[in-house]
Amino acid sequence: MRKQAAPLSETAFTLLVQGVLDYGIFMLDPQGYVISWNAGAERIKGYRADEIVGRHFSTFYPTEDKSAGKPQWELETAVVEGRLEDEGWRIRKDGSRFWANVVITALWDDKGVLRGFGKVTRDMSERRAAQQALSERRRLFDHLVQAQETERRRIAWDVHDDSIQTMVAVGMRLQLLAERLPDESAAELARLDTSVREAISRLRNLTFRLHPPGIDRHGLIEALSNHLDDVAGAWGLASSFEHRLDREPTPETAITIFRIAQEALLNVRKHARGSSILLQVKSVDRGILTRVVDDGIGEPMSSNAVHDHFGIIEMRERAETAGGWWSMHSRPGEGTTVEFWVPGLEPAAAPTDEPR
Repeated sequence: MRKQAAPLSETAFTLLVQGVLDYGIFMLDPQGYVISWNAGAERIKGYRADEIVGRHFSTFYPTEDKSAGKPQWELETAVVEGRLEDEGWRIRKDGSRFWANVVITALWDDKGVLRGFGKVTRDMSERRAAQQALSERRRLFDHLVQAQETERRRIAWDVHDDSIQTMVAVGMRLQLLAERLPDESAAELARLDTSVREAISRLRNLTFRLHPPGIDRHGLIEALSNHLDDVAGAWGLASSFEHRLDREPTPETAITIFRIAQEALLNVRKHARGSSILLQVKSVDRGILTRVVDDGIGEPMSSNAVHDHFGIIEMRERAETAGGWWSMHSRPGEGTTVEFWVPGLEPAAAPTDEPR
């Protein structure tokens, strides 16, 4: 039978606490004055033991917190509830601020008398800076997507209100002209009229791709389903849609997924020469994984063509700008799979310096 380890002696425990560098661990008397100090507290706060022992722990708090009575409130809360955890600004010896996670525990003897408080402090400045950087990236991402969509809507409106209307007017004039010209010119006018109609159709398709309806009103899944049905039906392809989302993504993330999937489907139409499309969307690793799979010829582009192809560049850049990744796999005769993942970002929160 394995022997039970001997209990840690008081001396060994003291050495352990004193030697910890990543946490400031110290004790306060019942009034809040420092009575012990470890190496981690010296590293984080900058005071040597002989400089801080005997001073009130409110020394570590900003002036505004001391004026609001926060240090005393924290001790009173720890007494009532047994412990208190807080995050907020604290002050080092040199006057600089750092963001701290603090746990204060009330310590009672076996007779129920308050003997003081144990206080553990962690410097969370790096984590907070990382969180703020992530929040800033989310805000920039949101602004970028919103700006792109605004510009797409503007172009779509311009094309619809200007270019398409002009082409429609040209078609009407051609029809009027056909009634006045001799029969030998009718064939040429018919060809011109067909070209105009085809141009109008292409422009209308362009306006739809620039600003497809549905995402704002119905969400990502319904927008993708409707778009897949529309394009697959128009192209004469069989389609299937599999989805499993834990929750609806933010509008900016939904738009990003829709745009990449839209481009991938368009590439199927242009290059795959297949008969079916599979679209999959599911929650994976706190994000959303999307696949567009076709059963086409599966002939991969050359490395230079992949690098230069605008649609591929756009898909990759959209995914990476969102903090995700994009890839394309293809084998001759086995079709092509476009796969990408974007994080399920929460809405960007406004920064705050206020402690919890």
